[in-house]
Amino acid sequence: MLTCQKSDFALPVGLHYLNCAYMAPLAHRVRASGIAGIDRRATPQLIGPRDFFEESDLVRCLFSRIINASDPNRIAIVPSVSYGLATVARNVHAGAGDNIVVLEEQFPSNVYSWRRLCAERGLALRTVAAPPRREGGRAAEWNARVLTAIDRRTAVVALPQVHWTDGTLFDLESIGQRARECHALFVVDGTQSVGAFPFDVQRIQPDALICAGYKWLLGPYSTGLAYYGPVFDDGTPLEEGWIARRNSDVFADLVRYRDAYRGAAVRYDVGERSNFTLLPMLATALELVLQWTVPAIHEYCRTLTVDLTQRLRERGYWIEEDAWRGAHLFGVRPPDAHGAALASRLEARRITVSLRGDAIRVSPHLYNDAEDVMALLDALVQ
Repeated sequence: MLTCQKSDFALPVGLHYLNCAYMAPLAHRVRASGIAGIDRRATPQLIGPRDFFEESDLVRCLFSRIINASDPNRIAIVPSVSYGLATVARNVHAGAGDNIVVLEEQFPSNVYSWRRLCAERGLALRTVAAPPRREGGRAAEWNARVLTAIDRRTAVVALPQVHWTDGTLFDLESIGQRARECHALFVVDGTQSVGAFPFDVQRIQPDALICAGYKWLLGPYSTGLAYYGPVFDDGTPLEEGWIARRNSDVFADLVRYRDAYRGAAVRYDVGERSNFTLLPMLATALELVLQWTVPAIHEYCRTLTVDLTQRLRERGYWIEEDAWRGAHLFGVRPPDAHGAALASRLEARRITVSLRGDAIRVSPHLYNDAEDVMALLDALVQ
């Protein structure tokens, strides 16, 4: 069992920050890596050709270990989820009459790319609506609706592992199997789960997994990572950068232009991916996640909040049943429509959560302790 790691972060005393799903605070070690990166960039004569590649390769290896990917070259370095998903959309083979399956109130970055693709090619966007809330939960029915929506004309199934507004869990193994039966691409937005909820690419078998780096991966903003499976090995990237070409590490030969890309997913790297400040920060953050381990992080969050969720349910708050939601991210829906008053009480007690739709989104991490949870409980049951 992990213990609270509050001392590894710089959160101010008295702040109850239960909002990692919004943005993770930088750990001291991650911040120090960024400062060292800035200092290194101030002396460019010390940056050699290897520095453009070694840090990137390290990040690929670290992320591969987190998601259990056997080949680090299947990891692309991207600046955002929207960039990673636009790459997927560019390489989708589909025509008029086909469809793309998404969820109701899915995060916009995992919708807009598909809306454009549907408009350009005459595809149908199938949005799977959430069932009505009821005692005992609704996630099992929502999952069943997703399976029903996938058919032989489905070109893409694009889902998160947990819903960003309330942590509803989706059975990616079953959904992925159905997608493969229908020869549909299976695309997962792992931003709100990977790093705090176990994800195994060899078990789930997504065609693509895209993650922002600044939430549960504890890294800096404007960083992200994407796993691309074999179906994308011959695809077209969004950019035609020099560094993604074969033998690009031989700087003297860069004037000998090569059309061939580096292997697997490296062709999809964003231009100037070798950011000498952000990449060291991301590498340090991934090392922290691996040090603490994802299962241990998730169990810490579950243990920390188990009494909270039980007592809130007793007071009439609606929370998805435990087996069908994340322990690191969950939505709390008040029994009455008094969101403004709740928001005021939370702010007065220096409690930071997010309001997403009609849910109060709670997303703890290792820097939280029982005092943070009790402050939230007191504010909600007053």
